[in-house]
Amino acid sequence: MSDLTATTADADSRLEGYRVELTGYCYRMLGSAFEAEDAVQDTLVRAWRNFDKFEGRSSLRSWLYRIATNVCLDMLNAGNKRARPVDLSGPTPLAQAALNPLPENTWLEPMPDGRILPSVADPAEAAVARESVRLAFVAALQHLPPKQRAVLILREVLAWKASEVAELLESSVASVNSALQRARATLNDHQGTAADAADPLDEEQSKLLERYVAAFEGYDMKALTALLHEDAIMTMPPFDLCLQGHDDIAGFMLSIGASCAGSRLIATSANGTPAFAHYKPNPDGPGFEPWAVQVIDISDGAITGMHCFLDTERWFPLFGLADRLEADAA
Repeated sequence: MSDLTATTADADSRLEGYRVELTGYCYRMLGSAFEAEDAVQDTLVRAWRNFDKFEGRSSLRSWLYRIATNVCLDMLNAGNKRARPVDLSGPTPLAQAALNPLPENTWLEPMPDGRILPSVADPAEAAVARESVRLAFVAALQHLPPKQRAVLILREVLAWKASEVAELLESSVASVNSALQRARATLNDHQGTAADAADPLDEEQSKLLERYVAAFEGYDMKALTALLHEDAIMTMPPFDLCLQGHDDIAGFMLSIGASCAGSRLIATSANGTPAFAHYKPNPDGPGFEPWAVQVIDISDGAITGMHCFLDTERWFPLFGLADRLEADAA
């Protein structure tokens, strides 16, 4: 069935088939899980309302990306740029560490893999998709002007031709190529070191994460810091806290973070990397209560980042996580 002869009756199912990849695109553009899902919903509603006017001059996929791009550009006109704590002020010495919350729209947000990474058969294509949703990469994208951001994602991540991007943005090929060159230069200044590939986890990575879980749940700081890179980072949005290095991370966990002793970690995945649902002991009775979604960066056989997102009322439902664990949870 061609796009021209498609009936409104099958519009819902055809449009819905693009939800995951569009969510991934909007997430890279906006840096927010919830804004991305709002943008995709707006895109699909606009497309459904105008489905009978779709004339098939381009593919349905191209038409949807045009709508999604315009929705994202409109949302970005407000000028908000999301970041990680390390992007705002850099690491804070433990002696100066304080839990200062900043507004929700300050922070880059995590995203479950299943909502942004469509199933693809090509391992190389899947690897590019995972790399392009890593927290560090999405944070670097936030330094680009909105149209440069769209150009880079469409060309470098989604492998669109320059002519296709130019048509989508109603621009010229020369303008698209120039924007891509400027975007690459900016990205190189901000991206930092890439984390290791982790899907599927290799044996070394799996063992590293098993040791991490054992050390964290046992609150064994000697064992935990042995797994951390010497320059490992620990962050805790919505607080602006950013700690770096073994001593400051362990010192924080044994002081301000001491209530996390006896916690439980449940494996999940986010942003193309390993992640854990962190439940800490319920101070008012048995069992464990949600505390954070931890997104873990691994590089060269060591943990380089522990990014703990504390707004569990938002994150745990998004990740499909239980709102408590019973006392006998392992």
